Order: sequence, then structure tokens, then C-alpha cells
Amino acid sequence: MLYLIGLGLNEKGISLEGLETIKNCDEIYLEGYTVDFPYSLENLKKTLDTDIEILNRKEVESDKIVKEAKEKNIALLVYGSPLVATTHMSLIKDAVDFNVSYKVINSSSIFDAIAESGLQLYKFGKITSMPQWDEEKNYTPDSFVEIILENKKINSHSLILCDIGLGFKEALEQLKKSSENKSVELNEKLVVCEALGTKDQKFYYGGLNDLIELNDKNEIKNPFCLIIPGELQKMEKEIIDSFSV
Repeated sequence: MLYLIGLGLNEKGISLEGLETIKNCDEIYLEGYTVDFPYSLENLKKTLDTDIEILNRKEVESDKIVKEAKEKNIALLVYGSPLVATTHMSLIKDAVDFNVSYKVINSSSIFDAIAESGLQLYKFGKITSMPQWDEEKNYTPDSFVEIILENKKINSHSLILCDIGLGFKEALEQLKKSSENKSVELNEKLVVCEALGTKDQKFYYGGLNDLIELNDKNEIKNPFCLIIPGELQKMEKEIIDSFSV
């Protein structure tokens, strides 16, 4: 049987059901390529009291673990909640195709934690992501700006998930360049969410230049995400103003 188990947002975020399931699994794998973990693998091993093998994208996207799950109980641990990434939905499809039983054990995710910013969840529009650019190879995708514009038209907030390995200052520079390339003026302030769900969680609210200066003084670490607020209600504005830099 294949188990997709959410780890939540910190090393103690896994559910009791998830812990109990792991004890009955023959192999424990960790999906290690979609997020910069805010804790060490060693701390996770201590919490779960088990050995863990990290899998890369190629191994997860192959039928390796699904085939193993025909004969054994296999757990794939996923940061946050398992079905946030479309890759893991494809695993379910593979399990169905191979006639392998599966179970999803959910946990908290970034989509829960951003509510602490004070922005109402029901007011978020399409979620977008910002990949890490490689300008030497002319790889500079900027479709996230188009999603921001779509959300602005309906006065919705825009959540931007930042790619693994993408540093904070680099992300702001990519946002600025992309906006300029598409002749979009991003004069609005941004909300920055750092290390959500951990003891180091912080929120910041400011313009691009203010946030760059803040980062120069006190580097904002991975994982982080960006929010461009849409139309604000009074309470939303009062709360995010309290995070002003």
C-alpha cells in the first residue's frame, strides 16, 4: 500500500495518524525537491524515530515507489500537505493504474499558514509560482506577472510561491524585472512570509526597495513566499500595517 503523508510546516507538524502509519511501513521516503526545508533531516529523523531515504524528482515521478507498494507498505513524506504539488496527484493516478491501494494523510500547509498575515483566504485569487531564472541560458519565465494582473482585475490577493534555491533578494529582482518587461507598475507594497509554521515565522510588509534594504540588514531565509495584496478590508489593512518595515 502507498501512503502519502504530509509533514506539516515544522519537524513536529506531522499528525498522530501519520506517525502511527509510519511505524507500519516497510520503507520511508522523503520528497526532497519542492521546498527548502526549514529544519534538518536529522531533526526529522529524531522526531519520527526512523530512517528516511530522500528521493529526487526523477525517482518520485517514475513508477519506482508505486511498484514497490504492490508488495510492501511504502510511505512518501511530503513537506506541508501531500497534494499541494501536482506531482503527487500523478502518483495517485499511477497507483490506480497499477491497481495499488493508497491513502492520503493530510497536514497543515502554506495555504493554512498565510492566514496569519491577516489577509482573508477567500479573497485570494489564482496562486502562481516564481521559478529561479538562469539568464545565461535565457531562461527567464515571467508568467507569474500575468497571474498577478488577472487577480488585480478582480481585487484579489496574489500568492507567489518561490522556487527552491531562489534567494529573497533574487526573487525581488526577478519580480521587478518582470514587471518592467511587461510594462506593469508594481507600486503596491508586498507581504513577505518567512518560515511559516516554525518558531522563526515572520511577516514583513513594504515596498520593493524597503524590503531589499531590510534584507541587506537581516537576510530573509528560505522558505519564504510573497503576497501582493488586492483590495483590503479595514481589518486586513490594520493587521498587515503592523508588519510594516
